[in-house]
Amino acid sequence: MRFDVLTIFPNILGSYLQESILFRASSSGQIEVKFWDLRDYTTDKHRSVDDTPYGGGPGMIFKIEPIYKCLIDVLGKKVVESKAQGQRQSKISKNTKVIMLSPRGSQFDQAKAEQLASMDQLILIAGRYEGIDARVENLVDEQISIGPYVLSGGELPAMVVVEAIARLLPGVLGSPESLHEESFNPGEGQTDASSRQIIEYPQYTRPEKFEAAPGISWQVPEVLLSGDHKKIEEWRRSQMK
Repeated sequence: MRFDVLTIFPNILGSYLQESILFRASSSGQIEVKFWDLRDYTTDKHRSVDDTPYGGGPGMIFKIEPIYKCLIDVLGKKVVESKAQGQRQSKISKNTKVIMLSPRGSQFDQAKAEQLASMDQLILIAGRYEGIDARVENLVDEQISIGPYVLSGGELPAMVVVEAIARLLPGVLGSPESLHEESFNPGEGQTDASSRQIIEYPQYTRPEKFEAAPGISWQVPEVLLSGDHKKIEEWRRSQMK
């Protein structure tokens, strides 16, 4: 699966792909992530990607031109022009989506990650400043928010989306069972949306007893030390939230 991230800070994200799960997925060819520097698509000597808002107001607004030109390099001119004309799927594969990270977007969750994991390519637009020129919405298929709080830009949300989706792809995780026993995954026989809100049971590892302070010790629940798999399963289910 391919991810294209449009940003003005490509260097701050590259290191995230050099470790752990995303590194293994990238090295094995299961995912490909490319960062596009939107400043490369400016025309002035200052490489400006923002300007003041029409109608006044605080902050600066991300301009449409750099994003439009970059999308042409990513998707091709005919595809971008057809999207601009409202023909969203006439020239672009149904397995490719352009997504803008925005607080105006729908809440990103596990169900959305699973849906997007079926795509072949995702183009993620990571904005900055007070916002992105609203005309960019004519070029995107969807807007996504990772939560009701404010960040300085869309780079971290973009990587949240990349990792949440990548770990769902076959072979990315070392143990496939990890996907079945984790938070927000519906339990056996459960398929409704509410079942996805279940939080995984508490986990423990060695030491069996931890001395936190004089007279204060934290013990692993006895049931987990019992070796009784039935009781352990019952305890785990009772601890899910």
